[in-house]
Amino acid sequence: MNRRAAGIERIGAAGIEVGRGSRESVLATNKILRNTYMLLALTLAFSAFTAMLSINAPPLNPWLFLIGAFGMLFVTHALANSAWGLLSVFAFTGFFGYAIGPTIGMFLSMQGGADIVVTALGGTAFIFFGLSGYALTSRRDFSFMRGFLGAGALVLMAAVVIGLIWPMPALQLALSSAFMLFASALILFQTSAIIHGGERNYILATVSLYLSIYNLFMSLLHLLWAFSGND
Repeated sequence: MNRRAAGIERIGAAGIEVGRGSRESVLATNKILRNTYMLLALTLAFSAFTAMLSINAPPLNPWLFLIGAFGMLFVTHALANSAWGLLSVFAFTGFFGYAIGPTIGMFLSMQGGADIVVTALGGTAFIFFGLSGYALTSRRDFSFMRGFLGAGALVLMAAVVIGLIWPMPALQLALSSAFMLFASALILFQTSAIIHGGERNYILATVSLYLSIYNLFMSLLHLLWAFSGND
């Protein structure tokens, strides 16, 4: 009887530890989600502010933009586990906002351009919230996309460089469509990674989701303009 009682006691203690671990995991996941979406909202607002500052400025040189984007992305990843990571993520997203300002200004100056910008913003929000909501409610594990996203990123970057060297309208349309698909897959993957414990750094999660939103918006802008009947 004593052995049986001791066994039951050990099983009960193990159950308490498992329950406690599960509860702590849920709390950690909720904290990462909360911090990620809060930081994402702040960086998007900061990007909108820097875009307003540059709306009448000349466009950035594409090569300068690529060098600056990759350089600041590297710095943000390097500082992601320190307090400087927050400063770097705002510098990174502010740079993207400043770079996109002249493009928005160009669209707003064209006939029907304002409607396209508003539609692109609405479409971006719809896709982001729809995909994020699906990943959160279904709780599916999209970690199987890791290889696809890694290979896709390399292919897209190579295509971007080719497009800068040999500008071709058909390639630009194909790139916009491909970036939309890539960004959508990245939203599912990143949200799933947070839910299932694959991502515990909210700065890196914010950067990933921000880039997805940026690529969705820019791709929609170009696609809507291309199919609006304007040259």
